[in-house]
Amino acid sequence: MSVGLSRVAVRLPSWVEPVDDIMVRAGRPVTERKMFTKVYGLRDIPSLAPDESYEDVLVEAGRAALAGGTADLVLYGHTMLMAETDLCAEFPDRLRARLGLSDARFYGLSHINCASVLRGVEYARMYLARPGASGSERVLVLGGDQGSVGDDARVIAGTTVSGDCAAGVIVHNGQSARYRYLGGAGGRDARFHRNIRMTKEENALFAKVCSAQVVETVERAAASAGMTLDQLDWVLPHLNNKMFWRTFSIQSGIPRDKICLDLMPETGHSFGADALMAMEHADRVGRLRPGDRCAMIAIGQGAYFQSTIIEVLAD
Repeated sequence: MSVGLSRVAVRLPSWVEPVDDIMVRAGRPVTERKMFTKVYGLRDIPSLAPDESYEDVLVEAGRAALAGGTADLVLYGHTMLMAETDLCAEFPDRLRARLGLSDARFYGLSHINCASVLRGVEYARMYLARPGASGSERVLVLGGDQGSVGDDARVIAGTTVSGDCAAGVIVHNGQSARYRYLGGAGGRDARFHRNIRMTKEENALFAKVCSAQVVETVERAAASAGMTLDQLDWVLPHLNNKMFWRTFSIQSGIPRDKICLDLMPETGHSFGADALMAMEHADRVGRLRPGDRCAMIAIGQGAYFQSTIIEVLAD
């Protein structure tokens, strides 16, 4: 039985901050600020208002994805380390209760950074394919982080600025799917395990080889679906910056107008939720058509890569 994904639910906080304001507070140099806003295509970043809670945003995305239904398993992919008060048992129990899923299993996926959400989709697929699984089981995959926990943490030097966002999608067997799962692949390059503590030399090497690593991962994902890159209709990307995807386009041969970057000026980078957000936006504005085949892509510092190939189905 094929595995499908529901329509994606995205929830953003009510407040928006200019990228340049965030970088000023983080003490970033003028040259980098100009690079981010004028060359990278970053303008505004969603941020929690003083009276908003990130947990509320996450719950809203989960409820919207469930659409009144239920789930047997919840997988929450996140990049930022959670607050100490959230690491105890109360957080998953509280979240399940607020989602009406008190009997569901709950697991967090972390330490692969922004690859965690698409990896969650892969784990959901494997869970549904396990021996003895029921064809009616459903998995809620949640993703997103609170970037506004600190300005220093949300600015990734030379790369992007991160915002607050939550996204959810149901992975299930059977009918009524909006997207059909076709294939997927992941990868890791252990040379960059130092993450944000990399030296200047390591950062320079990562910037040089990262797009090639992404191309290779997408090629393997497409091959697992019996496809080649030229058969992809759309790329639903990790929303880091426009320069990265210009290089990816050159190296992959995928035209830049097939890479859905519309959201980047409005949301910047939303951690592991980027590809889900790009898919929701492309579908909502009518860009996706039945039969279109799309590559969802995530890049995690560390370095981790994940790509999922989906096909758009008729409503």
